[in-house]
Amino acid sequence: MITNLPKTSKFTPSLWRRVLSSLLLLTAFVTILGAIASSRQPAVAASGSGTTSFQSGKIAPWVMEHTANGQQSQFFVVLADQADLGPAASLQTKAEKGRFVYSTLSNKAQTTQGPVLRWLRERGLEHQSFYIVNAILVTGTRQVAEALAARPDVARIEGNPEVQNHFPQPEAVEEAPSQPETIEPGINYTHAPQVWALGFTGQNIVVASADTGVRWTHNALKPHYRGWDGLNADHDYNWHDAIHDGPANPCGFNSQAPCDDNAHGTHTTGTMVGDDGQGNQIGMAPGAKWIGCHNMNSNVGTPARYIECMQWFLAPTRINGNDPDPTKAPDITNNSWECPPSEGCSVDSLQAAVEAQGLLVS
Repeated sequence: MITNLPKTSKFTPSLWRRVLSSLLLLTAFVTILGAIASSRQPAVAASGSGTTSFQSGKIAPWVMEHTANGQQSQFFVVLADQADLGPAASLQTKAEKGRFVYSTLSNKAQTTQGPVLRWLRERGLEHQSFYIVNAILVTGTRQVAEALAARPDVARIEGNPEVQNHFPQPEAVEEAPSQPETIEPGINYTHAPQVWALGFTGQNIVVASADTGVRWTHNALKPHYRGWDGLNADHDYNWHDAIHDGPANPCGFNSQAPCDDNAHGTHTTGTMVGDDGQGNQIGMAPGAKWIGCHNMNSNVGTPARYIECMQWFLAPTRINGNDPDPTKAPDITNNSWECPPSEGCSVDSLQAAVEAQGLLVS
């Protein structure tokens, strides 16, 4: 939190970056850190399945429960061989770190996932490969989970539960009033205006929203969207939709432009950068740019959707998913969602994804 600044205080751009990062990261990881700090789930042995206790111990309880009685479920197959990102700490710039982290993670996935992917393809099993964590999302039965757990190149099998996020109901998303308001009370409370007065408003910083989406055309957000140049919109590298299926969504699936299915993401993005240029100042860093990823289907998230957005932020792509570019990674990511172990979320992969993305903070 920013405290009252003495008149003799002097800020440098690097110090301002740290101050702004601290403010936004404070809200960004509150819920996820709660999950990461929770205890790991105990292993549960299969009963009457013929599986050894070692194999059963590699399968999360949620997966055992949701594949009982012949059910199919989605689960992560986490490989034993994970990338070593330690050398990234010695690199000097964000660009260097981004290239190293992306290439190290993607190369590890490409060189180790082949045998498992081949096994899945031979059996016609639905799957999705990830690299930010060396893992594969699989849809299958208990027998499939047990067969994969028996492999020496597989470390564990984690669940992919659907988590209902209970957000405070935001006010209706409307355009700025005809009589512009002053700076929002919450922004004043943090003393952000004193920092703005010194000339630091978040310029040259890109923040990212992982949420229910963003209504990019809102007049307090459109000028700050990295994909808007004042005349034309370019959503390549600036937007990704991780909602590919499920219950009907107001934005549809695989939206080609930023869209918000219930206003929460627009609300949180506004808290980060919102400013309509006419005195309606609702954002902490009105000089920053934003990009977004849709990771909840009307408040319902899954570890796969959360991790997909973190992976995309690590190396944003074109709308069609091609040409990943780690130099376009955001400086700060806001995550306003939860995934508690009590609902079947495993903290290991979520933590690994957060830490990988966190290495890019310069």
